[in-house]
Amino acid sequence: MADTATNQAQTDLRAVAEAASGHARTFLSTVTDVASGAAPDAAISLLILAISDVLAAGARLGAMVDVVPPDRFEPDAGDETDLEPLREALELQLGPLDEYVEIVDPVLGAEVGKASVSGDVAAVAEAIAKGLQHYDAGCTVEALWWWQFSYLSLWGERGASALRVLQMVLGHFRLDVDDDVAAEAEYDALQA
Repeated sequence: MADTATNQAQTDLRAVAEAASGHARTFLSTVTDVASGAAPDAAISLLILAISDVLAAGARLGAMVDVVPPDRFEPDAGDETDLEPLREALELQLGPLDEYVEIVDPVLGAEVGKASVSGDVAAVAEAIAKGLQHYDAGCTVEALWWWQFSYLSLWGERGASALRVLQMVLGHFRLDVDDDVAAEAEYDALQA
């Protein structure tokens, strides 16, 4: 009976890891496309979708019981991925919309600091990529542990901050219109 429960738990963890790896790959692919300038008019919307999706996957990991690897020390997943070029390319794509001001830790106080969407997205990408290195090396539990730990300690918060800023930017783009334009649209809607 215990073997059946253990096998089921391992199967469940593999399924979670497979789903998380899919979200991670989609996130990295979308962010890379946005950074390349492939769709400048859709950059904000694409980033919102990509970050929302990977944050949903992270929230599932964060809600799980702690994943504990069998070994105390993390196996070497290979060279660290240099994501500075990605951050710089995103900064270039976002231009003046990149930097923002935030409350550093709203739970502990009201200290204000500066942040950037490009830095936040690069931090998420770095953590996601490291988990993928473990996953691709066949270390499923280690990948899950890394994604869960780094979601709770870094990328969940950075992703949520970037998402909030991007959503506000999109709201301003879509809702901040001249009074004359709004009046004309309202008139046209009433006449339709």
